[in-house]
Parts: sequence; C-alpha cells; structure tokens
Amino acid sequence: MTKRFEGTDTYVATEDLKIAVNAAVSLERPLLVKGEPGTGKTVLAQEIADALGAPLLQWHVKSTTKAQQGLYEYDAVARLRDSQLGDERVHDIANYIMQGKLWEAFEMDIRPVLLIDEIDKADIEFPNDLLLELDRMEFYVYETKETVVARERPIVVITSNNEKELPDAFLRRCFFHYISFPDEDTMREIVQVHHPDVQKRLVSEAMNVFYELRDVPGLKKKPSTSELLDWIKLLMVEDIPPEALRSGDSKDLIPPLYGALLKNEQDVHMLERLAFLNRRERN
Repeated sequence: MTKRFEGTDTYVATEDLKIAVNAAVSLERPLLVKGEPGTGKTVLAQEIADALGAPLLQWHVKSTTKAQQGLYEYDAVARLRDSQLGDERVHDIANYIMQGKLWEAFEMDIRPVLLIDEIDKADIEFPNDLLLELDRMEFYVYETKETVVARERPIVVITSNNEKELPDAFLRRCFFHYISFPDEDTMREIVQVHHPDVQKRLVSEAMNVFYELRDVPGLKKKPSTSELLDWIKLLMVEDIPPEALRSGDSKDLIPPLYGALLKNEQDVHMLERLAFLNRRERN
C-alpha cells in the first residue's frame, strides 16, 4: 500500500501522529496508541482506513474478553444439541466454528485495518496470548487441523487508556505513540472541523472555560476533547451567548450546561464549593 496517512477532512492529525502511523504501516508492526479517554484513539483507526481506502474491522475488548475469541470459538454445546436431534450438520465440525476478528482480517484479499480497542480492559495475559499470532500472522485451528494464514498483513491499531501496564514482550512488538492532550491551537482546528459555523468568540470563551476547568486541582475526571465538542454543540443549539460563559468575575462559577463537561457529582460539588468560597472572598 503506497498511500500515506496525512489526516482527513474530519480528523486533525498532528505531525508526530502522522509519522507514527506511517512508520507502523511501513514496519508492519502494530501501532499501540495510548492517551486520555476522549482524545480520538478509537476514531483514529476509522480515519486510517478511510485515508488509505482500506476496510476496517473492530474488536472492542471487554474485561471478560479472551484472546482466543479474536481467533475463533468452537461451539461444542450446539454440536452436542444437534447430535441429540440427529442433525446432519454435526458431521462437519466446521459448522460449529465461529470466526473471530483476526480470522476475518486474515481472510481479506485487501489489506485491512484491524482495531483492537481498549486492550488494557482485559486481563494481563490477553496481550501475551496474541504475541505469536500478531508476529507470524497465522494460527492453528485444532478442531479442523488447519492453519489460517493472513493473505494480506493487516494494519493493526491497538488502543489503551493506561488502566494497567502491558507486558514488556508485547510492547517490544509494537510501534508506540502517545496522543497528548491537544493544545489550544490544535483544539481550535478540531472544533472548526466539527463545528464550522460556530462563532469564533463563542469558541474562544468556551475554550477558556474548558482549559481552566481542566486545570482545577483535585478534579476526579477532567473533561475531554469529545466532551468539549458536545458542550459547544449544546451551546449553539441552546443559543447561549459568549458573554454568558464569562460575566465579570464569574471565572469561579459553574458553566452553563455543565453536564456535558462534568460527569460525576463529586466534581460538581467541588466546583460549587470553590464558587461559594470565591464569592465570600470577594464580598
């Protein structure tokens, strides 16, 4: 694949992110992307697929997900039931093997993008159990005694929210990139892409409040990029004027429609207390 990833019309990619993506593609190594929730890690895989004209397969990992599920699952219970019912399908064990996302990716004639999303949600053995398959791009199906080999080596994008450390052996096989939280200039570009018709003054005031909110010490969950975009959309829909975000010394007041930014009651109560204390100091 000769195309290079340069971002898309709907995704603002920093220069270091472009370099990381293209390096991982060239080296044929999985791209491990870490960063805060809401910084666009999951969306990145879709954008890479769109930019390179490749199909996308998504494997969203949960706490109960096992590596084997990405390869295949054998439904022994269904086969036993069918054998009791005299179903002819029981004579072909392949009827009871369900392909996982890796198998699907391996069988594609066009080089696909495979997203393994939030790998750190699974147990610590999950990444290690995929080492051989990701290295060799093949695996063995014991029930049918066949070896599945990738027709085209997929572009593998793996995301992590840093909830737990990943094994060193796994990390050595990846090309790593950390998506830093966007600075104000990059954030303005992101907002412009998603909300091209928004007033510049509203964006300026909203971003001031947003970054000040992120800087509040002790905040349990800092608002993310996606939450800023949702908040600005709400401000536009509700026709909230820019001056309502900052009236006089209201730097200490909770912003309007704060539910788009603050997602737990502890943070709301903490800001309410700070606002109360600041008002007392002024009086």
